[in-house]
Amino acid sequence: MSIWDKLAGAAASVGGSIGTVLTRLGQFAMDGPAHDKQVAFTVGVIALGAKMAKADGIVTKDEVQAFKEVFKIPRGEEHNVARLFNLAKQDVAGYDSYARQLGRLFRNDRELLSDVMDGLFHIAAADGKLHPSEDRFLFNVAGEFGFNEQEYLAIKGRHFRCDLYDPYNILSASPKASDAELKAQYHKLVAENHPDMLMARGVPAEAIGIATKKLAAINAAYEEIKAARRAHV
Repeated sequence: MSIWDKLAGAAASVGGSIGTVLTRLGQFAMDGPAHDKQVAFTVGVIALGAKMAKADGIVTKDEVQAFKEVFKIPRGEEHNVARLFNLAKQDVAGYDSYARQLGRLFRNDRELLSDVMDGLFHIAAADGKLHPSEDRFLFNVAGEFGFNEQEYLAIKGRHFRCDLYDPYNILSASPKASDAELKAQYHKLVAENHPDMLMARGVPAEAIGIATKKLAAINAAYEEIKAARRAHV
């Protein structure tokens, strides 16, 4: 059974709350195979993505398109995704409830929770800017996931340049790190965010585009630091 078959089953079984779907899927994904995690991950991003798209008060075509870019939805499956997406938009439950559920579900896999954040930032970046309400939304979701402010800024920096942007933060490295230490940390992050590693920890193949964007940001930060250090030699 494909991930989209399971997603269709989840959509068909929904009574009135996507939170119920997350709970049901979570019971299987906790100790189940990576495939079950993929379905729970997908539903979680759909739920939070729908709430995220409304964070600035309006769901734009760009944001809907961005969601479709996060998940390469096979032809014929759009209606199943749309059903869950619309259900999440209409659900009276707040996004913090969904975030808390995902945080509990993947509490031992912070990298996977980071992947969820990257998917949400991709949706937020669809119109080329980060609205203050979207920033608050994402910061609060990150808090529910257990990320501190510095970790949030590192994730944010992969998608938006701001006054607090710091390439060392992107690499989770200290400015005092030696060239050798920095290089080792860079290679560690590249290995952790290789598409094969993402799939191993539960990110479905349809969302591996997340890895491409993360790797591009990591590479850019590393090259920026190397250039700055050469300039000061």
